[in-house]
Amino acid sequence: MNSHHAPSSLAPLLSGLNNKQLEAVTLPQQSALILAGAGSGKTRVLTARIAWLIQTEQTSPTGLLAVTFTNKAAKEMLARITALMPINTRGMWVGTFHGLCNRLLRAHHREAGLPASFQILDIADQLSLIKRLMKQLNVDDEKFPPKQVQNFINGCKDEGLRAHAVDAYDPHSQKLREIFEEYDKQCQRDGVADFAELLLRCYELLERDAHIRHHYQSRFKYVLVDEFQDTNRLQYQWLKLLAGKDNCMFAVGDDDQSIYAFRGARVGNMRDFEKDFNVKNIVKLEENYRSHSNILNAANAIISHNKNRLGKELWTSAGAGEPVRVYDAPHDNDEAQFIVDEIKMLHAEGMELGEIALLYRSNAQSRILEHALFSANLPYRVYGGLRFFERAEIKHALAYMRLIANANDDTALLRVINFPARGIGARSLEQLQESAREHNCSLWQAAINKVGNGRIGGKGIEGFVALIRQMVNEAYGITLAEMAELATTLSGLKTHYQNEKEGEDRIANLDELVTATVAFTQQDFGNHHNVDGDTEQDLLTQFLSHASLEAGEHQADVGREALQLMTVHASKGLEFKTVFISGLEEGLFPHEQSGYEANGLEEERRLMYVAVTRARQRLYLSHAQSRMLHGQVRYGIASRFLDEIPDELVKHLNSKPVFKAGTDRDYHALPTVMGTPSSAHKNAMPWKIGQQVAHAKFGNGVVVSYEGNANDMRVQVNFSREGLKWLALEFAKLEKI
Repeated sequence: MNSHHAPSSLAPLLSGLNNKQLEAVTLPQQSALILAGAGSGKTRVLTARIAWLIQTEQTSPTGLLAVTFTNKAAKEMLARITALMPINTRGMWVGTFHGLCNRLLRAHHREAGLPASFQILDIADQLSLIKRLMKQLNVDDEKFPPKQVQNFINGCKDEGLRAHAVDAYDPHSQKLREIFEEYDKQCQRDGVADFAELLLRCYELLERDAHIRHHYQSRFKYVLVDEFQDTNRLQYQWLKLLAGKDNCMFAVGDDDQSIYAFRGARVGNMRDFEKDFNVKNIVKLEENYRSHSNILNAANAIISHNKNRLGKELWTSAGAGEPVRVYDAPHDNDEAQFIVDEIKMLHAEGMELGEIALLYRSNAQSRILEHALFSANLPYRVYGGLRFFERAEIKHALAYMRLIANANDDTALLRVINFPARGIGARSLEQLQESAREHNCSLWQAAINKVGNGRIGGKGIEGFVALIRQMVNEAYGITLAEMAELATTLSGLKTHYQNEKEGEDRIANLDELVTATVAFTQQDFGNHHNVDGDTEQDLLTQFLSHASLEAGEHQADVGREALQLMTVHASKGLEFKTVFISGLEEGLFPHEQSGYEANGLEEERRLMYVAVTRARQRLYLSHAQSRMLHGQVRYGIASRFLDEIPDELVKHLNSKPVFKAGTDRDYHALPTVMGTPSSAHKNAMPWKIGQQVAHAKFGNGVVVSYEGNANDMRVQVNFSREGLKWLALEFAKLEKI
């Protein structure tokens, strides 16, 4: 049917679509890949396609299947379909991968080997089952942390692997495989399925049972998939089975916005789809309805540096708009203050706070921004996460610090007496609380009495008492930052989080807590606490009060106008009039880990592309020449992503940074942690970071960092032939190029 001569009954359905959107919606009976750029109206295209297929009687509402990634997206899709045409959507197969697999398994539970009323294990239930099973198998949970085992099992299932198919080359991997096998048997006995099992069991059923497979292939002549770039290996295999060879797959996605590799997403699925389904024509939705062209051109320029893209170029008819503003801060406090000052100005000019977003690469970076906003009395909300001092790992560390300050703090003690786990059960805690009530004393005193009198069941409470005593002893005479370090390491918190799938983020937050104590000492009390005779213990008390105040106040109430703070990952799918992207330094964004992972830098660049395309009218990019990380000052160079934006799109809000790297720069392993704040003397350094130099033995290189003081300073140079080298400045014999 010719889409340009559609019957009048279809006019309301197709009205307002641009030419490319119209082409996508009215494609003939064939598999198609819709490359939908940011802000190009992909949801509208997807829902209009479904409505068009039904209205033109190419299928019935129950003859198609549409897959989304969230329940919210599925509900929105159904709501939009009913807005386009008056149909009952109840019988339609529109939902998430897990929701649709659950529905199919319920209908064929016998063939799938499941009871009719099988239960679904959520993440917490699954972890509890793994812990019980490991106890039965006498598996050491220190060598095999249950959370790590859980991640291993789910990761295998997401790759479509059962225990017998997992490679095991050493005793550790063999034990993991054995636990996986026993876990599967236990789930089968219990008649339960975890989230990953739903998809794997459904895939296995369709692959094994030709009758059921052909039934669904005959039923669903049209299969439509949203956010296709986020599919993992198993999800794509499931879709291929369901669609068969003759059905029409309509995949909508954007390879430039594929940012979930850490969850198993395969950006390569889009290229495979083009080949596997013999896609004749990729429809590119490039007209953007969100941003002005300066912002879009910046995004296009950045992402063009990625190889193996399907390729597209965003454009808009909305005009050039304002230039991209770049701010080069001397240090991170200055960067945070600049952002606060700009927000105040924008708000005074009439912009609502809710239309402004502050984006950062990792959660730990929010702390310094939160402090600046708190000090400026600007209400904010952390989207998709908790404010810094409300995060569980921070509250755990603060509880240990509270016990150093006052071991009789019952609330703090109850929070961490068995975290990380040390074998103290509910019954032991009840006995401890009963003893405290009986003797009218704190839980700490009750614990000491129990240990002293030998009236203690296990070693857990005894070990906890010994730990707190050790902390108190070691905290004597050390700095506030060292106390924070003590609370995060001696407690076992860091070791505990090392075993979590996303524990890296939590460890970064714990390191940032140490940074917060250094900043608190220097900025908030550095000018007067010695004069007043305050001790480090006094500082500890003051810092704990400060942390409580920042945690307990100023978080904007629901419904109240507030700034939006979030990681770039959390910002995907959102848009704002004004966006600030902070911390644009090598090692922060792009993240230092990206250099160690295959295609890691390309994923970071896609993340930057997502961040830039969140902005509608105004975009700020900022970086700091020095930043305190993990309690130490680090000197870095501006992110390569700033280099990749053409100068004509940019307005520098201060002098063009001397640290801005050249396009031929070898960035590998660039920023490194630099000495303590007290030992770093920037003015004593004769070389600028980013400066090209020559060495008689090592050849040409770039100065990337330095440490020490004027009498004993080292410089780090990244040589093109020899890589990174530390050189004593006195003997470095470097020459400027």
